[in-house]
Amino acid sequence: MTDDEAGEDTAQGGAPLAPAELVRRYHEGETIEGLAEDLGVSYRKVRTTLLEAGVTLRPPKVRLPPTPPGLVHAYLSGRNIRQLAETYGMTYSQTRRILLAEGVVLRPRGRH
Repeated sequence: MTDDEAGEDTAQGGAPLAPAELVRRYHEGETIEGLAEDLGVSYRKVRTTLLEAGVTLRPPKVRLPPTPPGLVHAYLSGRNIRQLAETYGMTYSQTRRILLAEGVVLRPRGRH
């Protein structure tokens, strides 16, 4: 069981995640990575909480290549990020960032 599964709606130390606080801090310029680290929760948990609160996420600062045709569909059909990276000739990180930029909710590791 991961920390996020054990304390799905709690930050480090058992404090509840406050969506309004996350939204405020994100709108003030903090990054998802920074919020996750500060609160002791996963990137995925912060991102999901922001999306559920109706936040439109800022585009990534790293310029991404255009989304290859079929990439999103292949992921949603069960292919994993490593397989897609190899198929499309990209790095794992590039492939993951493209999927996130396309609005895909990533599966937990090891799940299809």
